[in-house]
Amino acid sequence: MPRIARQLQHGYCYHILNRGNGRAPLFLDRLDYRAFVALLAGMKAGYEIGLLAFCLMPNHFHLVLQAGATGAVSAAMQWAQTSYVSRFRIKYASSGHIFQGRFKSFPIQNNEHLLTVMRYVERNPVRAKLVKRATDWSWSSARWRSRADHWLDDSPVDLGIDWAAYVNAPQTSAELASLRSSVNRGAPFGSHQWRNETAHLLGLASTLRSRGRPPKK
Repeated sequence: MPRIARQLQHGYCYHILNRGNGRAPLFLDRLDYRAFVALLAGMKAGYEIGLLAFCLMPNHFHLVLQAGATGAVSAAMQWAQTSYVSRFRIKYASSGHIFQGRFKSFPIQNNEHLLTVMRYVERNPVRAKLVKRATDWSWSSARWRSRADHWLDDSPVDLGIDWAAYVNAPQTSAELASLRSSVNRGAPFGSHQWRNETAHLLGLASTLRSRGRPPKK
């Protein structure tokens, strides 16, 4: 499949994810998790991005970022991943690839679709049966939101009265299927009209096309 051009433009929110190479663990102990969280803080301080949600899992991570300037997300992610790889190689005397490749990114519509993605990200440890409630996982924005000194950015869409309860409520099979389709295809996540318009604007039209050979005429 050809590589899709990066067009991480100002104002858009993005679902960002990456995995360990061959699904190998990225975080082997608490210090590894803490190091990556520190890099998230460094990204906020050094780049024009907003950090809306995050979740670090043993062999992958999810972020929801808002681009404050075109190219800011790509630059911030390149810095964070390169920094983490350098630390990982030194600590574990390793070489070769740590991540499976460049990070994946999917634009999100700034309405209830953004909340759906943020909820999906923060529910990861619950779906993986690592914890019973999203707020029990130490390496997620679900836990950090309860801290008075948290440095998460405000969502452009209101989170509602009881965000924690919303996150802990199970997602429907339709929601999960739609989200996973976006992840697997690299497609924008939003309403049908918004997806088509955004895919055309950002050069992502191929992510919405049916896969496989076209039918014979």
